[in-house]
Amino acid sequence: MNIVNFEQSQVTPSKIICIGRNYVDHIAELGNEIPDEMVVFVKPNSAITEQLQSHHHEPLHYEAELCFLYQHTTTQKAQGKPGTFVGVAIGLDLTKRTLQAKLKAKGLPWERAKSFDGAALFSDFVQLDSINDSLHLALSIDGNIAQAGGVKLMMYKPEQILAELQTFMTLTDGDIVMTGTPKGVGQIRAGSEFVAKVLQQDKVLISKTWLAN
Repeated sequence: MNIVNFEQSQVTPSKIICIGRNYVDHIAELGNEIPDEMVVFVKPNSAITEQLQSHHHEPLHYEAELCFLYQHTTTQKAQGKPGTFVGVAIGLDLTKRTLQAKLKAKGLPWERAKSFDGAALFSDFVQLDSINDSLHLALSIDGNIAQAGGVKLMMYKPEQILAELQTFMTLTDGDIVMTGTPKGVGQIRAGSEFVAKVLQQDKVLISKTWLAN
């Protein structure tokens, strides 16, 4: 595996597409119902930050996710075909959980709880040769494992997610798709050290450390 030829700080996607409720155990821990269809919402690129906040009008919660970078190859562009996932990163989807619960109770959209400035963090992206069930993430907080899971546990696999998105949405080069979070989400505590990794089998492909403020 090689680092894709740009760092996360150089990526400016037109959008960040997020998949909600993609892990059964996470659905259960929040007391939600298993959806009949894939849950999709969008974060703007203004949500991207390198600083992990613990508070934004209210305490914030973390959700670690496998994130995929979308791009067209030269051949795909020449043939007029859609692009593919070319890179993977570890990301954090930050959530205003109290506000989200209020919005959900009223049947309102989640953007106020999910799309605020600073609500998306990413490591650099690593080039992907293939995606299989051995691809997974691990998040440690202050040395303790908080979240672990990956493609094997997903209700919708990355290829399924991309195919479904392409039925109703145009993806452009540099767009990022966040594929949902496994169980173990929780509140961010100021001063905590977050160490997040993407692994394939036992090999670490990329890791990122954030210190919450």
